[in-house]
Amino acid sequence: MRPLEEPKGYVLVVDDDPELVRAHERLLLRAGYVVETAADGVQAVERIKAGNLDAVISDIAMPGMDGLALLKAAREIDLDLPILLVTAEPSVSTAAEAVHHGAFRYLIKPVASDMLVRETQRAVRLYGWTKLRRAAHLHLGGDVLPGGDRAGLHSSLGRALAGMWMAYQPIVSVAERKVLAYEALMRTSEPSLPFPGAILRAAERLDRCEDVGRRVRELVSETLAVSPDVDVFMNLHVRDLLDETLYASGAPLTKHARRVVLEITERGAVDEIADLKERIARLRELGFRIAIDDLGAGFAGLTSFAQLEPDIVKIDMSLTRDVQRLPVKQKLVASIASVCRDLGIMMVVEGVETAEERNTIVELGCSIHQGYLYARPGKPFPGVEW
Repeated sequence: MRPLEEPKGYVLVVDDDPELVRAHERLLLRAGYVVETAADGVQAVERIKAGNLDAVISDIAMPGMDGLALLKAAREIDLDLPILLVTAEPSVSTAAEAVHHGAFRYLIKPVASDMLVRETQRAVRLYGWTKLRRAAHLHLGGDVLPGGDRAGLHSSLGRALAGMWMAYQPIVSVAERKVLAYEALMRTSEPSLPFPGAILRAAERLDRCEDVGRRVRELVSETLAVSPDVDVFMNLHVRDLLDETLYASGAPLTKHARRVVLEITERGAVDEIADLKERIARLRELGFRIAIDDLGAGFAGLTSFAQLEPDIVKIDMSLTRDVQRLPVKQKLVASIASVCRDLGIMMVVEGVETAEERNTIVELGCSIHQGYLYARPGKPFPGVEW
């Protein structure tokens, strides 16, 4: 049944007790919700997969898939959908497990009518707020925000790692009209964490940056092993510098170290690594070159810059965008290019998307570019000539 007026939300009630299901259904219908029902967890999961739900109210003790198993399965589908668990046999262990897997509320039977309506209302409103935040964030150009609970994030990150692959974008010399190298860019088939920023934020929250870094290095190594003799740039999270496997002489990536440029973002808190200079020296001994990425987007202090002693700097696309129209950006880019020439540092300008940007940047003395004007990220090394 659906109310005649605009519904307050769509709620799924799950219980193997048909009388209790009918009681909750009548109560929530009167409160203005569209209510659907399921007799067990398996039916509920199928309904959750179909989408367009704002909350789920489920009994814990059910045959087959119980409420806790339903909660875990729901987190594989939607990281934020509010799940209210109801039980007649409360225990510390089930309550703790419910909280760990992100239950919205843990309610004790019999649940008072006003409490059930109030908690449902709160769940639906908060879920609506979460969806609005995500929509606004995406509209403003942000990555997808990872969801809230740790269990759901662990599952999503695991799938993201399993479905990870690397796209490659060329770095070109405009003066020589050729491809100098490619940047390896992280991609995944996991829809809940579809962008690199979402994957990295999830990994940071779960303290699993090491897992992401190792997977990226593994994939790049596999490509290098079967590729032509082309250099590859790849990003390092600042926490990767603390992973001793990065420095292993027998590691797959180390075998190709002289073809690899390790990019360390200026946004990263490299000052937190006490022995940064020693770690960078170890990487150079293995044959890696070092680049500072996103120059202009963050602020790596003089000490950090001196410790990194970069071979290459990459100018962030925020300085590239509309550079032909903005004299301040032109002056900054030209000044950075001049300093790089004096220090013998290669400079790469990222985010070149238009012919106007390209022409202005070339006039400012920068001839090594990366951006959509030349190619979008794609399969590795489609050709070494541009």
